[in-house]
Amino acid sequence: MPLSHMPPSPIAQVSPLVRPSRADDLAAITDIYAHHVGHGSASFEEVPPDRAELARRREDVLQHGLPHLVAEIDGVVAGYAYAGLYRTRSAYRFTVEDSIYVRHDCGRRGVGRVLLPALILACEQAGFRQMIAVIGDSGNAASIGLHAAFGFTHAGVLRSVGFKFGRWIDCVLMQRPLGLGDSDLPEG
Repeated sequence: MPLSHMPPSPIAQVSPLVRPSRADDLAAITDIYAHHVGHGSASFEEVPPDRAELARRREDVLQHGLPHLVAEIDGVVAGYAYAGLYRTRSAYRFTVEDSIYVRHDCGRRGVGRVLLPALILACEQAGFRQMIAVIGDSGNAASIGLHAAFGFTHAGVLRSVGFKFGRWIDCVLMQRPLGLGDSDLPEG
């Protein structure tokens, strides 16, 4: 069912449903991500990966015990989010990086506002202590605002580290503690 006929609204008429992603969501995930790669600066990829590559990436996330979620509106995948390892060295083992992508015709329907807290909660329950957002483009007010609304604070800007669409693009770094954050030592 296409969602493009629905007018944008600051408040969704139907609250998006969040659930773990499934293999049969990969076609929708591939389409959502391809749009962002081809039309936006949220991703610094310049060639959209195919479904097999996104399936491999999803499997990698799941094998690390991390969440990979989708949001549905009326049974249609309207966005997806996942947490990945922030870095692979062992000292970073309690820190994750979030990624959120919303279908291009589903903006302002609350998709990000249901995905991000669900992702935060899943990472807290898994024992992670910090979440990092690496936001492509310092002009990406929607993503910066979404992260700020859920407790992320500005940690810095990496100026002109990407070059896409004929221009230099910044990365905005934001950070949020998970659970006890750094107020106590982690178990194990």
